[in-house]
Formats: sequence, structure tokens, C-alpha cells
Amino acid sequence: MTKYKKGKIVKGTVTCIEPYGAFMSFGEYYTGLIHISEISKGFVKDIHDFVNVGDHIYVEILEVDDDESQLKLSIKNINYKINGAPKRRKIVETPHGFTTLSKKLPFWIETQLKKQKNKANTIDK
Repeated sequence: MTKYKKGKIVKGTVTCIEPYGAFMSFGEYYTGLIHISEISKGFVKDIHDFVNVGDHIYVEILEVDDDESQLKLSIKNINYKINGAPKRRKIVETPHGFTTLSKKLPFWIETQLKKQKNKANTIDK
């Protein structure tokens, strides 16, 4: 279980959004709440303008309740979306394409057929 400390910046997942704040999950054990007053320094009309369910964001820990495994959180003083979205990788086709598959497939089929035939022969005996 990770030990959380006041002032530490950690990454978590937004699990629920209510009119008063956003709930977050940190692994299996800890949950937290970003109260609407800790979303932004300005007026927050809709929390969805800042975070959405499923977002992976960074948060600052304001308070820790180890007995209840709960955290009081804030994002208003940090850049919370740094590396928040998973990076996409460009798909690069290999120069060989499917030629390796087309060359190996008959061998793989033959090998599996022999295995099946050997199993059938041992059952008959």
C-alpha cells in the first residue's frame, strides 16, 4: 500500500463527478475528493469543463485520512493534465508485411495436424 503525504503530487483516475466535486481512485486502497473549490482559482460552473470520468490526472494532496483511506485533493495550483492522456504510437508496417506469416503458416498447420493425429492414435490404443 502506498503511503500518501500532504503536499505530494500523485496521479490518479477520476471515477465520478458530482456537482460539488470529483472523486478519484488511487490503486486498490485509496480514494479521494477534489472539492469544487479546489478545481480552479476562478468560478467553476461545470466540473466537466476541467475533468471527465476516466481521466488520468495529477492531483496535490491537501489532507490524508489513513484510517478511512481517503485523500482531500486539489488541482487548482498545479498543471494537472501533464501526461494525463495516454500517448498514441504511430503504427509502422514492417518491410516484410505478411510474407513471414504466409511462409510459416503451412508449417504451423502441418505441425498441429500431426499433433492431433498423434493424440487420436494414442486414444485408439
